[in-house]
Amino acid sequence: MTEEGRLLDEQLAYYRARAGEYDEWFLREGRYDRGPEQRAEWFKEVGAVEAGLRAAGPRGDVLELACGTGLWTRHLAASARRITAVDASPEVIALNRERLRSEKVEYVVADIFSWRPDRPFDFVLFAFWLSHVPPARFDAFWALVATALRAGGRVFFVDNLRLQDSTARDQIPLDDSGITRRRLNDGREFDIVKVYYEPDDLERRLGALGWRGDVRASGRYFLYGTMEPVA
Repeated sequence: MTEEGRLLDEQLAYYRARAGEYDEWFLREGRYDRGPEQRAEWFKEVGAVEAGLRAAGPRGDVLELACGTGLWTRHLAASARRITAVDASPEVIALNRERLRSEKVEYVVADIFSWRPDRPFDFVLFAFWLSHVPPARFDAFWALVATALRAGGRVFFVDNLRLQDSTARDQIPLDDSGITRRRLNDGREFDIVKVYYEPDDLERRLGALGWRGDVRASGRYFLYGTMEPVA
């Protein structure tokens, strides 16, 4: 097995083990609680991203890659006709299913790096996933997204900006190495892929791959974008 393969296996093991505590990060609880002022700023920016998703118009047959515990799937359910939600972790799929309890959603447990869509979709969403794609797989991942879209389809994504106080209080300092060590509440540690992007640079890079659209910062914590392939 290659070093990249071992890292991706460890990344999956981390997110499977973290499933039951994942929402603490998003909700700013436990080790992620940095006080009321930070929480207010965080959720203000979350609101801006959610508004961006609504404006992107998730309609029709929607694909969500790395669907996680359903924090973003729930927004799709309000307007999509049906949703295919893919994640390599059966543990987060179970939490997503429990959160939504929607007949609109078809769940697929699969490794996104080897999974292929069986039909084109009107809209694709991935939240806090792009930063976990190894740089060597960046182009191939976006090629997968392109094949998943039917003509006129759109992609929406959101991810982290590099900011230390977006992580746990005991997180080691963030850097641009592309790999970071994460700790669970029980003290276990895992190495995962974590690549941070700046909005302008990411927009230019996607443009070079044949995408057009807009990537912007919500403020301090997130970047998000709406893209479509150039005809």
